[in-house]
Amino acid sequence: QAHLVESGGGSVQPGDTLNLSCTASGFTWDDYVIGWFRRARGPGREDVSCISMKDGITYYSDRVKGRFTISRDNAKNTMYLQMNNLKREDTDVYFCAAAPLMSDVETMCARVEFGSWGQGTQVTVSS
Repeated sequence: QAHLVESGGGSVQPGDTLNLSCTASGFTWDDYVIGWFRRARGPGREDVSCISMKDGITYYSDRVKGRFTISRDNAKNTMYLQMNNLKREDTDVYFCAAAPLMSDVETMCARVEFGSWGQGTQVTVSS
């Protein structure tokens, strides 16, 4: 069974940088898409960024494009999210999640149900 653990959240000021990590176990890493999500302002989730563990193709939501960078280290079964120029509106609980690769990364991030989730890590941006 897939198991994901996030780390790296914290409290920072606007404009600061945070780096989140997601370490996974219990599944074949290369066959999955791993993503970062946060709670939406309404029902459901808000996609942040996703990456195909097979070929490294990435997707970013418009809210974070140009500020966040997702990457992976297959040898460590770990995925990272570097968050630069953080804004107050980035304050949220960030979750990493995994789903078997079944479509392009953008479609998966925006539309596909992810079945395995971590416990979340809090990111707070305030002055």
